[in-house]
Amino acid sequence: MTSDTLRHGLRENSGQVVHQLIQVMLVGFAIGMTRTVVPAMAESEFGLERGSFLLLASFVVAFGAVKAVMNFVAGRWSERIGRKRVLLWGWVVALPIPVIIWWAPDWSWIVAATVLLGVNQGLCWSMTQTAKLDITRAEERGLTMGLNEFSGYVGVALAGILTAYAAEWLGARTGLLVFGMAVTLIALVLTVVWVKDTLPWAKAESAAHKATPPKNPPRYPQGVPEHPTTSEVFALMSWRDKRLFAISQAGLVEKFVDALVWALFPAFLVTQGASLTEIGWIVGVYGFVWGGSQLFTGRLSDHVGRFWPNVLGMWISGAGVAMVIMGAGTLWWSISAGVAGFGMALLYPNLSAAVADITPPAWRGSAIGIYRFWRDLGYAIGALGLGLAASLTGAAEAAFWFVAISMFISGALLFWLSEETHPRLNPANPETSDA
Repeated sequence: MTSDTLRHGLRENSGQVVHQLIQVMLVGFAIGMTRTVVPAMAESEFGLERGSFLLLASFVVAFGAVKAVMNFVAGRWSERIGRKRVLLWGWVVALPIPVIIWWAPDWSWIVAATVLLGVNQGLCWSMTQTAKLDITRAEERGLTMGLNEFSGYVGVALAGILTAYAAEWLGARTGLLVFGMAVTLIALVLTVVWVKDTLPWAKAESAAHKATPPKNPPRYPQGVPEHPTTSEVFALMSWRDKRLFAISQAGLVEKFVDALVWALFPAFLVTQGASLTEIGWIVGVYGFVWGGSQLFTGRLSDHVGRFWPNVLGMWISGAGVAMVIMGAGTLWWSISAGVAGFGMALLYPNLSAAVADITPPAWRGSAIGIYRFWRDLGYAIGALGLGLAASLTGAAEAAFWFVAISMFISGALLFWLSEETHPRLNPANPETSDA
């Protein structure tokens, strides 16, 4: 298929969009299977003492550090060897994970399994996101990212609930083994048989921009070569462009919420007397609201822009985290989790869409990979920070305050340093652009 015959759009590429949505749901299953059962097993299966907050958070620190690096690598690799190959290798790496968890004699094996999970997530989730951005139009980016994250986080929520029931029926280890192997093998088969490489679409878009500049030109960073080096893209994303810096720091801090929900929220609920299935449903509310709302919030940003959904999302999610420790009971914790999840739904697809808005297709894969590097490094930094906060005070509640305050401060930075990135709402003006 030549670049002349490649068309962009959700409708025009509906078959591949569906395949990629199935892929990202399976990616969500892979991480979701560790969300409910593994933290709850820490004391009963591996002998972690109650209150060992840093040790409990260690597997999330490992996951975040590894996934961050693999996001960075995946973006660059995908521009050289294609999106499909990177996706395939991500699933190959996932094969041993359920076996390691099933066999694990101590907590260090769980940390090792989570390292492999970080590689899988960094390669696979990055590619599902990049691939869909390759084949859709600029005015559909919010909806595209909303669909992607909806599918992925509904997968996370469903897996947390399903594995909780599987653990009760088959035992924690066997339940995770059966579920995890089924997910990985199905994903591998679907990748080989049905997924297409979308790199040609990205190249076609780049060529089309050169031939006919768009009506509303994006506010791309100025003074950047057509094919910048890895270090040049990293500098732009991390400090040189204040808008991209603001987006990257917000991405990093918002992962503090997810690190909390993953590492400490289930353990906190255990200490409050909640059962495993209750924990699965409470944590599931967070995932379902986060995932489901993105069908609306991603599309919303295509109409109203990215700026306000991103800023308000940071503050609303922080408020939801603070609410958890202001009340008690399954209903209250579920409502609090839902508020935190809705805030995440406002910001999550739209931070990524903002990066895509102001980075050219020639190096968009690298830019998204570096944004995702900083974003998922937030797992490691957030887990370490909330673990220290809880350990130093001896109370899990301190971790919730640490995360809530961080979200409010980061949202203020985003408000101060960022701008509207949607090309239709804030197009580039060659005479005045200082981006």
